[in-house]
Amino acid sequence: MNHRELTEITVVGDDDTGLVARVTTLLFERGINIEDVDQAVREGVFRMTIHVETSEMSVSKHRLRRDLSELGDDLGVDVRVRFPSERDSRQVALLVTKESHCLRRLLDERSEFDAEIGVVIGNHDDLEPVAKEHGVPFHDVGDERGVHDEERLLSLLDDYDIDLVVLARFMRILSPNVVFRYEGRIINIHPSLLPAFPGAKAYRQAKEAGARIAGVTAHYVTTDLDQGPIITQRAFNVPDSGSVDELRERGQPLEADALHEAVRLHLNDDVEIRRGRTELRDGDENEHYRLGLPAELDDVTPDGPIDGAVAVGESDD
Repeated sequence: MNHRELTEITVVGDDDTGLVARVTTLLFERGINIEDVDQAVREGVFRMTIHVETSEMSVSKHRLRRDLSELGDDLGVDVRVRFPSERDSRQVALLVTKESHCLRRLLDERSEFDAEIGVVIGNHDDLEPVAKEHGVPFHDVGDERGVHDEERLLSLLDDYDIDLVVLARFMRILSPNVVFRYEGRIINIHPSLLPAFPGAKAYRQAKEAGARIAGVTAHYVTTDLDQGPIITQRAFNVPDSGSVDELRERGQPLEADALHEAVRLHLNDDVEIRRGRTELRDGDENEHYRLGLPAELDDVTPDGPIDGAVAVGESDD
């Protein structure tokens, strides 16, 4: 059964012995069948996502929520429950700072998504006019230095029932407390061809390293900075005497394009994460699509010589 057809229960908090057993026992006692469990601990923060079949449970939805909430209070963890009927229209949150190019592209072409962009959240208020121009609510969760209030951020994501978080040039690092709640559901755009030049000032890093080809990467966010599974990438030539500003001007349209494609692929359920990397799901709609560079480049890419290709009668001796 597809995860979108199952009830999703997320548990986040301090790691503690017996926590998993307490939660799964409660579910078993109420006639709830567990289909899938994913759990991890990072920097002392525990996260567990459980997908369960609740169609034949012995309690009401309200009672299950109350019981899990009370158990969460007793264990000192946060427990969220989302039933399939509550996920008919998926909601997207766009997190921004001051750069508008990715935000504008996503808002301008949001009709292409199988979801609704429900809210724009910034750590500055600079892009509030852009959100309002498109009729999308905007919330500023940053202080005068741009440091975001994560508790307020989490509250807003919960209030808007967010399925996917998109970092549209959001220039802050999210803590495991946020990342774990939305594991596999946060997409970031980074201005380099990862894994090269992670972290801040990626265009400057490429310039100072003498890179001849630079680019951008849309990837899933993990607790390891700029190391999450890569979804889409775009590349461009670095001018011989190009400045960092020129690299940025070449890269920004590609940032918007790569991020838009990554969001569309995710919302269409066209990609999945397997063994730490993304793969296209099987399906007729993906038969002629591929992640990476376009097929036209195959014609100009050399296919030989290949090490080990030895002519008949010759040897390696």
